[in-house]
Amino acid sequence: MTILTSLLGMKAYGFLMFLQDQAASPAASPGASPAASPAAEQTKFSMYEIFKNLDAVAYTVVGILLLMSVYSIAIMVERYLTYSQAKKQSREFAPRVAQALKNDRIEEAINISDKHRRSHLAMVVNSGLQEFRAHEQSSEISGDEIEASKRALQRAIAIKTAEFRRGLSGLATIGSTAPFVGLFGTVYGILHAFQSMKNAESAGIAAVAGGISEALITTALGLVVAVPAVWLFNYFTGKVDSFVVEMDNSASELIDYFIKNRTRQLNP
Repeated sequence: MTILTSLLGMKAYGFLMFLQDQAASPAASPGASPAASPAAEQTKFSMYEIFKNLDAVAYTVVGILLLMSVYSIAIMVERYLTYSQAKKQSREFAPRVAQALKNDRIEEAINISDKHRRSHLAMVVNSGLQEFRAHEQSSEISGDEIEASKRALQRAIAIKTAEFRRGLSGLATIGSTAPFVGLFGTVYGILHAFQSMKNAESAGIAAVAGGISEALITTALGLVVAVPAVWLFNYFTGKVDSFVVEMDNSASELIDYFIKNRTRQLNP
């Protein structure tokens, strides 16, 4: 779908440039008189003139696309900051909590986790340690208690994964629908342009050049909104997948720590 919309965008851009050249050039017939030049000059148009002459439907389409763009930019910035902070705090958290657990200082490890609330690893480790600490006073840690810790870790991973994916569905929706919103504006604009040509005395290309160029603007704007949304959606999805792998690995390592601790208690 992305390839199709890109091809449509290139075709639209090329046709727009063709119409601009046709509208800007004077009549090239052998019998054309110099007096026709001023009239030809009047058919020239700029991007400002195109937007100035948009009708209500085209303005509505442009407005919808601008709202999509603002929303997608907000998601991009918010997700980028969230992922950057999670990565930064996790890098600080991992060696500190590993050292605390190596020395069997569970309370210290929990306190370290509480200080890194934006770290996905800290959230997962904290959930497992809290469950582990609840049974720490027992004479031994049974298999059921370890399974309870596993479930706590799985719940934490699921919650954090859902948090990381928040907003990405919006990017996917914008990336897939923005080209079609722009295409709707183009179809409407072309119909309007040909209706104007039907009502005009002259059926030349200049009679519809302005209208068609205005119509193609919406397709171009739709692609401008959609392409970054698709790129960032794929990029952020890859980041989330890597975070999930890191959380799974941390959960496995924590379960290994619980099992080793249980083994030491059973075999002092």
